[in-house]
Amino acid sequence: MKEFAIRPDPADPRLTRKVAATDEEGRPTELAVPTERPLTLYLNKREIVTMMTIGDYPEYLALGYLLNQNMLKAGDPIDGIDYDDDIETVVVRTPVTTDFETKLRKKTLTSGCAQGTAFGDVMETFDASRLPKDAVLKTSWIYTLSRKINAVPSLYLEAGAIHGCVLCEEDRPLVYMEDVGRHNAIDKIAGWMAMNKVTGGGKIFYTTGRLTSEMVIKAVQMGIPILISRSGCTAWGVDLARRAGLTMIGRAKGKRFLVLSGSERIVYDADARAVAEEAKHLRRKGAEEDAA
Repeated sequence: MKEFAIRPDPADPRLTRKVAATDEEGRPTELAVPTERPLTLYLNKREIVTMMTIGDYPEYLALGYLLNQNMLKAGDPIDGIDYDDDIETVVVRTPVTTDFETKLRKKTLTSGCAQGTAFGDVMETFDASRLPKDAVLKTSWIYTLSRKINAVPSLYLEAGAIHGCVLCEEDRPLVYMEDVGRHNAIDKIAGWMAMNKVTGGGKIFYTTGRLTSEMVIKAVQMGIPILISRSGCTAWGVDLARRAGLTMIGRAKGKRFLVLSGSERIVYDADARAVAEEAKHLRRKGAEEDAA
């Protein structure tokens, strides 16, 4: 699979708009900001949730959401996914009888921004998940991935106030998704993986967002053994990563990174002293992300 088979398109007029602002000296200016629009998800005839999203790849987002909430299982047959832009609705059709009514009664709020809900039985399947123990992460891959991802045009660099998630293999970024919520971006990748029958074994997941419990749970559910973020983490996120045997890397900026879990997979094949520090504009973006 080629690098960046899917990548952000900051020139897409649907995804950002200009708003008037005044700078620190009282001068009028304009600022590019990401759009937000509602997307209502139906599973067959039942309304499940309304999400706030930038609006690209609604089919991937819908399927990934249902899979990561355990409302559908990997391999469940899908009759179709229908998206109607006029009424901002996506319908996932399946012949499988689901127990979503029970799940809706058991929902628990999580720390995801814009919309972050995990259903009560998610943790029941978390401990049953098994990540490949033979996966490795070379430190040279971390540096190469950071450089490639930070160099590609994106809404994150253009407008900020958005999260990016990238599915990678070794030092190659494969699929780069963005959204106003990091859970939306990861769900888009989960949906893409399901539609294209791509498994998580041997893959690396990179995100600009902080590593919360929700991000760890979703990575484990997707079968991805390695999770890298240029941002920070929560205590429960670290606890869950260690519990699942997930390799988790935080604060991956320039030559620096911190191994928080799964250090047995790390191969130190690069000299950090030879790696350049991160550009100032990227460090500012990182500070904004940590505060988000």
